[in-house]
Amino acid sequence: MPHAPDHALLDEIAQRVLWLSTRIVDAANRERDTGDGVKVGGHQASSASLVTTMTALYFAHLEAPDRVSVKPHASPVFHAIQYLLGNLDRSYLTRLREYGGLQSYPSRTKDPDPVDFSTGSVGLGPAAPLFAAAARRYVDAHFGPRPASRFVAMLGDAELDEGNIWEALADDATTGLGNVMWIVDFNRQSLDRVIPGIRIEQWRSQFQAAGWHVVEVKYGPRLQKAYVACPELETWIDVMPNERYQALFGLPPAEIRTRFVNGAPAAVADFLADVPDDELALLVTDLGGHDMGAMLEAFAQCDAETSRPSVVFAYTVKGWGLPIAGNPRNHSALLSGDQIDALRAETGLTTPDEWDRLDPTTPAGQWAGVRAEALQKPVRTSRPAVVVPSSTDFRSGKPISTQEAFGRILVGLSRDESVGKHLVTTAPDVATSTNLAGFINRAGVFAPTDRPRWSEDPMVKWHEGPTGQHIELGISEMNLFLLLGQLGLTWDLSDQVLLPVGTLYDPFVLRGLDAFIYSVYSGARFVVAGTPSGVTLAPEGGAHQSTITASVGMELPNVTLLEPAYGVALDWLLCAALGDIAAAAAPGGAKADAVGKVEDGSYYFRLTTRPLDQAPFEAARSRIGDATLRRQVLSGAYRLVESPRGDSDGPVVQIAACGATVPEALLAAAELESEGVRAHVVDVTSVDRLYAAWQRTLRQGIRTATTPSIAGAVRQAFDMNAPVVTVHDASSHTMSWLGSALAAPCVSLGVDSFGQSGTVADLYRAHDLDSGSVVNAALAALALR
Repeated sequence: MPHAPDHALLDEIAQRVLWLSTRIVDAANRERDTGDGVKVGGHQASSASLVTTMTALYFAHLEAPDRVSVKPHASPVFHAIQYLLGNLDRSYLTRLREYGGLQSYPSRTKDPDPVDFSTGSVGLGPAAPLFAAAARRYVDAHFGPRPASRFVAMLGDAELDEGNIWEALADDATTGLGNVMWIVDFNRQSLDRVIPGIRIEQWRSQFQAAGWHVVEVKYGPRLQKAYVACPELETWIDVMPNERYQALFGLPPAEIRTRFVNGAPAAVADFLADVPDDELALLVTDLGGHDMGAMLEAFAQCDAETSRPSVVFAYTVKGWGLPIAGNPRNHSALLSGDQIDALRAETGLTTPDEWDRLDPTTPAGQWAGVRAEALQKPVRTSRPAVVVPSSTDFRSGKPISTQEAFGRILVGLSRDESVGKHLVTTAPDVATSTNLAGFINRAGVFAPTDRPRWSEDPMVKWHEGPTGQHIELGISEMNLFLLLGQLGLTWDLSDQVLLPVGTLYDPFVLRGLDAFIYSVYSGARFVVAGTPSGVTLAPEGGAHQSTITASVGMELPNVTLLEPAYGVALDWLLCAALGDIAAAAAPGGAKADAVGKVEDGSYYFRLTTRPLDQAPFEAARSRIGDATLRRQVLSGAYRLVESPRGDSDGPVVQIAACGATVPEALLAAAELESEGVRAHVVDVTSVDRLYAAWQRTLRQGIRTATTPSIAGAVRQAFDMNAPVVTVHDASSHTMSWLGSALAAPCVSLGVDSFGQSGTVADLYRAHDLDSGSVVNAALAALALR
């Protein structure tokens, strides 16, 4: 890359970035008719504080392989820079927060320009590059080094209040990542207030305790020069609380003097006595985060520190360069039309040319062209496709839980030459109790260097080293989903397809839900198994029993919830899920297979520790045949038991059961048959896919103003108009929609209150999930006809 230009040229580019980012927000709020009068917003002040940092990064520091996470509120600055680099069409500049336009916060999946990391939920955007760097370290160790990348995150200082930030820093999986740099926009203002006290000392010590390299860019050139003459001035500013310092902004120059020197050492008052009021105002608010040279020097220091992550605290002014600079109420403030006109004139622009890129005949425009070329992302290489088998030929001659079957299936996949090396597992200190131990004994635990094994336990043979394929985490579900998300994006960020699989206790999916949502919103592709689920973890009591996680899996976009009861069904579903991940991540994207369209997202398996007799499934397999049964299992439901009597032999009821509750449905069906009621049992392997199929037919009817058809997945497993009972070790409403889909009376059984300790039988009776309750529910459904 050509030698970087002088700082004056970068400052000139920064002024254009400031103008465009401010005007992007202004146009969205003052010139667009929203139809309802609701404010669009856009954070002009929060954007402005990062203009210097982001100009320095994109126009002088970054290289093509680097990956960047942008502070959510700096989205307009990001888009302005992408426009100047030629990566965004001009038409989008007036479409901030418009449907189909620029998103409110950078989005990998919805913005028109290239975004490396989605941001928005504070605290998750900065953690993502940290875990992406951990994923890159894994990829390099297993598949050979990729072009060296730096993983950079910009975050607001208020984001450091988020607990997941410190969870991410503390985990062993993120240590020693010398290619990570965080830049904290230290403008000392959050949404509602000025950050109290002097938090920087606490934060500095916390980063250092976590093994990070800390750099502070605090003072601009005016203050640095003044400190030489008056060291007491530096001490005075250092001990000044944020609230007091921030109160200086926006005051008349004479009042700034009065406020600033009140209580100051005599040496400070004497030194400032000869400084004119106007110059004093510029002096005491001269912060290093707006000094181009100081920021580039800080970046260079971080590059030189290759053995540990770095954090830069850049002291900035919220609203820098704008008339609202430093105002404590400026978070949501918008410049007036007169203020925009004045800023346009100060920038040397006019209304006809205000949206223009930098003139390519000028030094600034020529340098933008140089940087645009330098930052072009490398083309993804064509790598051999990962072909996942349709099954591992799972068999079990004894009752087995889906949790145990899951572990055995993973071991089987690890033996496949094509698939095995692409599998990577992770868990938050629950690998053994979620049945990953067999896989880990075969594949080992990943560590950057070989570590000695001290344990003599013959059942846990966990060699730790660069060839290991399991990444063990501490007890943090947020870290689990953040790591899964970045492992599930290596196809894009590290040019390598992985098949990531994570496990955790199902109740604690909710602990990591924010990171789960963030990862799938970003387009990550992975498998997560929540196990044990429901009240089948009966002795552990209500704190370890999950009731609403099925609803989460069903309602979360880009996630497919799967809850099989039997080992072979789990085998088919897991292999298909991993196959879809591999196909969607391959060059060219998702393709259709014999079953249907490849799903482009992640998969959530809800598993249990309750052993089930596999004979009923084998009987259905003999009756239906493997090809048809597999297709139905993957579609979401199949008829496990079909009443042996004819249509005219009495009333008929359907029992739709999911996961561990299938045995109760089978017992109830047998009792109903003995009482003259025909009873079909439908094993719902994915209430999510079944619901989605029904909704697709409804939406098609709505959009075409035609009578909706019956979804094939529903039609193949159920009788229309026949009463239905749903049985689920989860909230009862999860399958209650089946009544509408079948145009039939529906009685839904499930867990709608907190459980307590006991046996499975105890809790099933308490929640009306025992076979007797299912029989009574079936009779109630028949009575509602």
